[in-house]
Amino acid sequence: MLARIRPFAAAALALAGLATSAALLVDSVRPAPAFCAAGGCAEVRASWWAHPLGIPMPAVGVTFFALALAFGCADAPRVRRGLALAGGAGAVLLLALQALVIGAWCRLCVATDLLAILHAALVVTGRRAWPPARRLRIAVTAIAAALAAAIPLAALRSRPQPLEPVTARALPDVVARAQVPGAAVVVDFVDFECPFCRAFHARLNGAIAAAGVPVRVVRVMVPLAQHEAALPAAVAWCCAENQAKGDQMAERLLTARDLSPAAIERIAADIGIDLDRFRADAASPAVRAHLEADAAAASAAGVRSLPTVYIGARRFIGAGASVDDLVEALRAAAG
Repeated sequence: MLARIRPFAAAALALAGLATSAALLVDSVRPAPAFCAAGGCAEVRASWWAHPLGIPMPAVGVTFFALALAFGCADAPRVRRGLALAGGAGAVLLLALQALVIGAWCRLCVATDLLAILHAALVVTGRRAWPPARRLRIAVTAIAAALAAAIPLAALRSRPQPLEPVTARALPDVVARAQVPGAAVVVDFVDFECPFCRAFHARLNGAIAAAGVPVRVVRVMVPLAQHEAALPAAVAWCCAENQAKGDQMAERLLTARDLSPAAIERIAADIGIDLDRFRADAASPAVRAHLEADAAAASAAGVRSLPTVYIGARRFIGAGASVDDLVEALRAAAG
């Protein structure tokens, strides 16, 4: 009985893995996740391991599970077991990377890896392909092959362009008001905990250094609900800005590994902020009003994902822009 059920259970695990891999692939090419945004999902997606050699790791998962389905129907036990073993070993490696290298867990990634490991265990300990009916084997093989080709192509077609020109008339009010002649004005809608905002910030710093033009940076606070430290960090930035140290605070917040309240206070002390005033401002209605105004400005500007950054009249969505893209935009904005 168990021998009969085992091939079908392996196929069900492969189908589930194909579905979760497809969801991860869609998230990996969108500016904002559609399926997995909780916990450490964003941190995992932002790591180099999520796109080794420029290839989205979920595309590898889609291909593996589609092949697992196809060979699960074929009379090729050595290939079937070898493929399953490779997938299971790869899943163990990916779990180790999240634990030991990235230091964050993506729930959907973990689920996909566990499906691959369980699938390997069933295939390696079984002897039969599934199911015995030839027509059904051919149908499942065709479906798996079609999914392996169609899902990556459909997801990659949704990849946003990092550089989007926007005419001056179309500029949101918060961006238009920030413009000053003779300088490249950067309006950054930012969440200090967002790993994509952090990646964009590092690239922007490099572009500002290379552009050689006057730059003015205006920040609009958009702390996302799924980032626990984002709101306290935004409050801290407002308090620092009240003491003319907003740029220094932003730089530290965007590069700090620890954004706990105690760590943020240490940062404030390090950059020379009056801590008594800092604490008083943090509890003040003025800071709350500032954050509410920023939220309204972001909504009016149509900000739907982070990072969203304007350089002059050009809008960047997502962290895909290169330093060269940013240098070009800065020089154009400076006139």
